[in-house]
Amino acid sequence: MIAQLIHLLGYDFVQNALVAGILVAVVAGLVSRFVVARNMSFAVHALAEVGFTGSAGFILIGLSPVLGLLSGSMLTALLIGTLGLRIRERDAVVGVIMGFGLGLGVLFITLNSRYASEAFAILLSGAITTVSRDDLVLLGIVGAVTLVGLGAMYRPLTFATVDPVVAEARGVPVRLISVLFLLMLAAAVAEAVQVVGVLLILTLLITPGATAERLTAHPGLATVASVGVALFATVGGILLALVTTVPVSVYVTTIAFVCYLSARLFSSLPIASIRRNRT
Repeated sequence: MIAQLIHLLGYDFVQNALVAGILVAVVAGLVSRFVVARNMSFAVHALAEVGFTGSAGFILIGLSPVLGLLSGSMLTALLIGTLGLRIRERDAVVGVIMGFGLGLGVLFITLNSRYASEAFAILLSGAITTVSRDDLVLLGIVGAVTLVGLGAMYRPLTFATVDPVVAEARGVPVRLISVLFLLMLAAAVAEAVQVVGVLLILTLLITPGATAERLTAHPGLATVASVGVALFATVGGILLALVTTVPVSVYVTTIAFVCYLSARLFSSLPIASIRRNRT
């Protein structure tokens, strides 16, 4: 099995998949920590599913599905950020936008029946092993922009996440930061879909952050742990899928879930609780 894996690593499509997986995992891991802390799991659903609608729409008019996915996610982020300014309204706004977006997605697929089977394949399991060099360039650009954006607003974003009321009183533009974070989340969704698919998007954008939250209360350490879990699950899933017939998404979701359960078990130990409180 090891010899087979080493042999496969020489192929371009395998190298592309690994590079894409690393890029996606780093971005998803960084964003995941804030998704969990800001209770935005439902928004991830909407961004992924309406992003899929954008992908189907772009296919219908003969354009790139990847750009369609990114465009659909970005537009959804802007709508959620604009209409859901109040936290208590956010879930309702997300539900309304997601319902309308899914309706459009059904229409686009109906108008282009040739895309239906391919669409549902991407919807369920992603397509990391089909990533091309051009796709890597796009992933790299989107990832770099997202990382630069997160780095630039890391401190105010952390402040607004921990205590939005005090942050706003101190002059932090909480609403603007919320919209900008949604846009970065949309970019992360568009990347992560290629690894695990739309229906399993929570694996890379929720589970790493939830796992890290169980391990430490320190924002910086939690961010590092979240990225580590995302990398371990993604790269491990790709490598295991290469030597078996099981899809990548199955391994990624399983590894991430085991990490989460292990973190919960570890955090329940008395010594872990003491260390976690100290951090």
